[in-house]
Amino acid sequence: MRGRKEGISFGVALGMSTAVVLSWSRNASILWAMLHGFLNWIYVIYFAITR
Repeated sequence: MRGRKEGISFGVALGMSTAVVLSWSRNASILWAMLHGFLNWIYVIYFAITR
């Protein structure tokens, strides 16, 4: 079970960092990057609930 939790946390961190990097490269704004990183968490929670 430990390996699965580590995999999930790695996936969430990877998704959040990808959202932040892509947002920064498009908008060059720290506020937009933070917003997209936060919205990524909302999507992850939604996906976990509906799955």
